[in-house]
Amino acid sequence: MTYFSTFFTHSGAIKFSKLCIDKGIPSDSGPVPRKLSSNCGIGVKFEYDGPHEDLYTEDMERVYTLENNVYTLIADYD
Repeated sequence: MTYFSTFFTHSGAIKFSKLCIDKGIPSDSGPVPRKLSSNCGIGVKFEYDGPHEDLYTEDMERVYTLENNVYTLIADYD
């Protein structure tokens, strides 16, 4: 499944991106789409077959699923 996560801080997004690399999870960091709110403006898109909660970090703001360019909010940690 494709997920997209926003973060409270830039460093939180960078740490999560490194976590994905360490776990061999395909991911891509980049700007948060305008239609999604974000405190820091950087998000991470990642492919993960398990529940997103397995990868939760305290810097996560929101988690969305991404399918056919449609973002669906599934977790709000704000």
